[in-house]
Amino acid sequence: MLKEFKEFATKGNIFDMAIGVIVGGAFQKIVTSLVNDIIMPLITIFTGKVSFDDLTFTIGNSVIKYGSFITTIVDFLIIAFSIFIAIRVFTKLNNRAKELIENNIKDENEEDPTTKTCPYCYSEINIKATKCPNCTSSLETSDVINEE
Repeated sequence: MLKEFKEFATKGNIFDMAIGVIVGGAFQKIVTSLVNDIIMPLITIFTGKVSFDDLTFTIGNSVIKYGSFITTIVDFLIIAFSIFIAIRVFTKLNNRAKELIENNIKDENEEDPTTKTCPYCYSEINIKATKCPNCTSSLETSDVINEE
């Protein structure tokens, strides 16, 4: 089991995941600050200058801080939307890269044509032919219609 863990830990995927967690944590702090310091104060302007952190109600001895909960929901929605946009952009770029690679592979696999079309009888003939075997017309290189 220790050997399996060592293989897992030394693969590139765990380092990518670690970087993602670190960047995600920093991004979460930025979004939390955006929500707490900019968005929620702007919303309080429209709600009568009430701080969302002060929105509570009491049941017995318990204080329910629903204002803080609303702030957390706004925080989550911004992070979720940002991740959605990032994944959408990454998927489009990834699909475009795959498409370019597939087109390049197809271009490399295409062979030179082995046949041509007689401009007089429109039959398919060997590309090296100088006379059509069907209509017996003499073919010049400028008369030939290449099939592509």
